[in-house]
Amino acid sequence: MNKKAFLDFLKPIENKIYRLSLRFLVSKDAAEDATQDIILKLWKNKNKLSTYDSPEAFAMTMTKNHCIDELKRKRNNNLRIVHNNYEDDKKSSLQKQIEVRDEFELVKRAIKNLNEQEQLIIQLRDIEELEYDEIEKISGLKPVNIRVILSRARKKLRQELIKKHNYGTA
Repeated sequence: MNKKAFLDFLKPIENKIYRLSLRFLVSKDAAEDATQDIILKLWKNKNKLSTYDSPEAFAMTMTKNHCIDELKRKRNNNLRIVHNNYEDDKKSSLQKQIEVRDEFELVKRAIKNLNEQEQLIIQLRDIEELEYDEIEKISGLKPVNIRVILSRARKKLRQELIKKHNYGTA
């Protein structure tokens, strides 16, 4: 592929490459840099472009992968993935704090509904994160019994939380 053929190939997709880069990278400067990098990579592979069924699709895939790599590298502080449902950080963090607190209270109440043995095992294993042999020493139960009680307690908690979430009542 000669220079003219490459430029003819590039002309209709150059703006698409830029727009896709801008969508991923947000910053116009970063998108322009990414577009130049992609064009350079395409130029280096100009002789292979004719072997692809859709060279344009190849270029767009290359652009997407390049932008994702840029985001992973975090070379610039102003690079971030854009979400369609973007919310104000202060509002979302306050809302998230409230949701976490409510969920924590819901779990606490659900644990209180378990019998004493189940409460103890859940506390030691899932909250205190003790190993089974440590729980065995504390509770005097065999490891098999501990696993059975823990499994049953987790199942009860899961059912209780699912019920609360499905019906929206606390």
